[in-house]
Amino acid sequence: MKALDEFKDKLNHTRPEQWDLIPDIELYMDQVISYMTRQHIGLELDGEENLTSAMINNYIKSGLLPRARGKKYNREHIGYLTAICLLKQVLSVSETGQLLRQQMENCSIEEFYRHYTEILDEEFSKTAEEIDENADDSQLMQLALRMAVSSYAQMLACKKLLALAASEKEEEK
Repeated sequence: MKALDEFKDKLNHTRPEQWDLIPDIELYMDQVISYMTRQHIGLELDGEENLTSAMINNYIKSGLLPRARGKKYNREHIGYLTAICLLKQVLSVSETGQLLRQQMENCSIEEFYRHYTEILDEEFSKTAEEIDENADDSQLMQLALRMAVSSYAQMLACKKLLALAASEKEEEK
């Protein structure tokens, strides 16, 4: 299956830019949107949401993303947006914000981004290892079911961890 081989190759090799390779010049909104299409694997699945200027503005309004300097965005914005675009596939905007805020309490955006890309690399590589491009349709569907259930269980656990962290912060106040 050529398509499965290509997808597995993307999982193994396509990664967001390393921090030092993200442009260190300020970009306009349309340049940011164009750049972000290269930051994550484009799955080309029906219904996949592309990043828009309205979404970026909403992330700024909700506090997920720092405000632009004038109308220009920098490396930090790209770092935040890279994580936000992935996390919003699993978490709500408020949960994504909570996770990012808690991560940023102990590190800079650069440190967070480096850690985030390390985790992404580990998880994408692990997922690619599970895919047997020689499996028959039945085996692939069993794998798809297992991955879907596993994803759901991990999403529930993530949401519970975030809720527990939020309740502990409330108790501290």
